[in-house]
Amino acid sequence: MPQPEKVLDPTQSPEAWFGHELRLRRKAAGFSTAGPFARKVQVSVDVLLKIEKGIYRCPEDLPPRLDAALGSDGLFTRAWGMVFGDADKHGRDADKRRPLPGEGSAPQPQGRMLEKGAPSSSTRSPDSVHRRRFLTISSGLLALAPLDLSALLSPATQLTIPDKISSKEIRQLQEIAAGLHSWDNTHGGGGLVGHLATNSMQWAIGLLSADCPPSLRPDFLGAVARLGLVAGGSQFDVYRHDEARLAFKVAVECAEEGQHWHLRAKGYSFLARQAIWTGDADDGLTNAEKGLVRQDRLTASERAMLHTARARAFGKLRNVQETIAAVGAADDAFAQRRPEDDPPWMAYYDEAQHNGDTAHALWDLAVGIDEYDPTQAGHRFQAAVRGHGPQFLRSKAMSCTKLASLVMRRGDPREAAAIGHRALELGGDLTSLRAADDLRQLAQFAGRHSKIPDAAHLQEAITATLRP
Repeated sequence: MPQPEKVLDPTQSPEAWFGHELRLRRKAAGFSTAGPFARKVQVSVDVLLKIEKGIYRCPEDLPPRLDAALGSDGLFTRAWGMVFGDADKHGRDADKRRPLPGEGSAPQPQGRMLEKGAPSSSTRSPDSVHRRRFLTISSGLLALAPLDLSALLSPATQLTIPDKISSKEIRQLQEIAAGLHSWDNTHGGGGLVGHLATNSMQWAIGLLSADCPPSLRPDFLGAVARLGLVAGGSQFDVYRHDEARLAFKVAVECAEEGQHWHLRAKGYSFLARQAIWTGDADDGLTNAEKGLVRQDRLTASERAMLHTARARAFGKLRNVQETIAAVGAADDAFAQRRPEDDPPWMAYYDEAQHNGDTAHALWDLAVGIDEYDPTQAGHRFQAAVRGHGPQFLRSKAMSCTKLASLVMRRGDPREAAAIGHRALELGGDLTSLRAADDLRQLAQFAGRHSKIPDAAHLQEAITATLRP
């Protein structure tokens, strides 16, 4: 008796999405079993089934044959580069960033701060009460009708892909991106925000296979790119790095095809920051440099954003001269900033954001090199904490935590403890693994001063907050 087919979950990983899409299109093309299709595309049945299950790396020469057999207009050829192109360089262990000197290893954060961890790939729908609570976060969600937002919050729901893209889908993509951006900055990328990021991105990728009138295509590609940036940012925040990387690359591809230079720059900035966070500063530097290609088309804020990414890469590499030079280039660009020239979604890159981002680059020097003066990093973090409003709570909390760690490492532990309690107050309810890791690192620094009651109390408070 034949075994039933394994149910595929496209939200598990980029490879799982690729395999799920392949199976759907194979069956839609009339190949109900794998054998005849495998012979048509000249691959073994075993390899084809493993690719569909997301457990085998698709050979680079296979996607063109898949597209030819399925009439998928280059979909699998384009997707291969985004899903498998970096597989040799970015293995599963790349999700673990390299610890800084003195950090040591730490278990994955859990507990109240993280709402019991990153978004689950379970097929169970979020509890209806929690969903209603989430829907009250912003009245902007109500503007998404006629799209059923509850479907985007349920991984088990198969979202409808229209035969042809219309202005309705473009408007929905834009509204989801705007709402998700706001909630992610305020609450972090975990919980229901994470579910919405994953499922809306899956829907957006599906829309790319639909027919789109030439007159709408630039706006449609721009809307997908914008959602890719926002969804990828949420996934990055909870260490779903494969999903985030795919979302960022989809965003860059769509931005380039649609000639949206501002979105392209932001996509490469995200790719740079993610690479730096996961321990590949060289790759981060490369992506930042890619973003600066044709910088004459970018606004001053965008140039500052990319130079800051360069600075953070050099900081991780402990290259003092290049870090300071990149921070200087970022400052020079920011001094020319004209907010009216920026696209609306770049409004976040204000003075507080610039100070926080450049301070992060200098922080690596101040913590990693005893001879480096930490004063400039401290002043910039202070300005960031003062300047961030409640709509950017995660950025405010993370800058405050880094400032506390800097003072704990290079200054007065008692002063650092006071700052640390403020950071804990700001970030204790965020669903952000990045914010949790920063707090955990602060606790490690505080542990070096265990004989000082203020530092010991802070360490205990952070441990209690992160405890399940």
